[in-house]
Amino acid sequence: MQCKALRKHMIDARPVWLAFLVGVFTVFQFATAIAEGSETQNQKLAQANSNCDYWASQCRANWRTQSDIDGCMRHQGCDEQTQVAATTAEDPKAPDEKLSQQELEQLVAPIALHPDSLMSQILMASTYPLDVVQAARWAEKNPKVTGTALEDAMQKQTWDPSVKSLTAFPQVLAMMNSDLAWTQKLGDAFLSQSEDVLAAVQLLRSKAAEAGNLESTEQQTVTKEVVTIESTGAKETVYVIQPAQTNTVYVPAYNPTVVYGTWPYPAYPPYSYYPPGYVPGARALWFGAGLAVGGALWGNTNWGRGDVNINVNRYNNFNRSNIGNGNWNHNPRNRGAVPYRGDARQKFGNRTNRNAKTRDNFRGRADRGRQDLKRQGARKQPSRTKKAGAKKRPSSGRKQAKRTGGQKKAKRQSARKRQSTKRRPSAGQRQRQSGARRSSQRRSAYQGAGRGRSSQARRSSSRGGRSRGGGGRRGGGGRR
Repeated sequence: MQCKALRKHMIDARPVWLAFLVGVFTVFQFATAIAEGSETQNQKLAQANSNCDYWASQCRANWRTQSDIDGCMRHQGCDEQTQVAATTAEDPKAPDEKLSQQELEQLVAPIALHPDSLMSQILMASTYPLDVVQAARWAEKNPKVTGTALEDAMQKQTWDPSVKSLTAFPQVLAMMNSDLAWTQKLGDAFLSQSEDVLAAVQLLRSKAAEAGNLESTEQQTVTKEVVTIESTGAKETVYVIQPAQTNTVYVPAYNPTVVYGTWPYPAYPPYSYYPPGYVPGARALWFGAGLAVGGALWGNTNWGRGDVNINVNRYNNFNRSNIGNGNWNHNPRNRGAVPYRGDARQKFGNRTNRNAKTRDNFRGRADRGRQDLKRQGARKQPSRTKKAGAKKRPSSGRKQAKRTGGQKKAKRQSARKRQSTKRRPSAGQRQRQSGARRSSQRRSAYQGAGRGRSSQARRSSSRGGRSRGGGGRRGGGGRR
């Protein structure tokens, strides 16, 4: 009887067991899909970085100027915009759906125990993934540029000020650049759900404090403050973390699954980053060397209002500016080609798309105009439009002909002028001149004969004498 009753009970409980097994299998599949997606994304990022490293060496070997190298990298799809678009993971959620509490804690886990000022600047900079990539590469190539030299170098860059400030924290830039999908998702969450993001930070800090892993040290101080939440009017206690020294900052590193106690969301494992030199297991929080950052640390967190703001004096000192408003606002112009997600897509994405559409329309009209001009030029030479009162500009051939004709005309006028200065003699003058020339010739001939100065004159004289003598012979022939 007992066996029959037990058998009947097990048969009646089959739907419950089946539902339980289906639930376990579903959770297992979901966790596996997330792990595979993360692994695939990391492989994609590693492959893209490997390919681009190869092409970077090839482009530097074959080109000299930086513009040519950038063009070569762009041709191979290894410029910053292409890499960001290729390596950022696609969010399986709908574009406008907000992130859950589990996802928010997963995102902020690597930075929740950073000093408030540094964490606020990380949140600001995460909204500009493209600038982060460029700044990380710059910091990797210029590790010894610090202090005033760093401030001078940043004046030449076009990145957002929040990204410029992180060049004083190479470890932070390396973390953000190593996982661009996380960086973009963190920035979009902050733009869409800033209050929820900061609330997730406070929740993780309270968990770390309960686990005994959040307390004041030589590197940073931890205090509790009571603030009024503006959205609800409620009083809440918040954990405030500040550097122990004003101008020296120690960036912490830790294992999120240890420092926060047992991680309560297996389906949402926390993001993590371990810098070079990190020693796991030594203690909950590991600190690297202190960084003398000067005015680069100018951010601040407003826990009551659920947003971040700016220390105006320190900001102006580092950026050499003169702003007077301490409120921080996202600048879509520095976003580049990286798309928005969540509510940020409605706040900033439409503006970016509208500007891009306007540029595309202008380019289309310009291309059509150039094509029309080419077609007109193929049929006939397009005429130039005359301005009112302007003379027609002669061609080069006409200019040459005009110069040649002008020279000939000037020569003719000069010749006429010279001829006009000489007066043509009248008919009587010409007759008198001709008679005078003949008379002069006769006188010179006779004078030469009488004086015997030339043989020609003597011959002329003898001919004249024979002529006269002959006449005498005809007239006086009796003398012979």
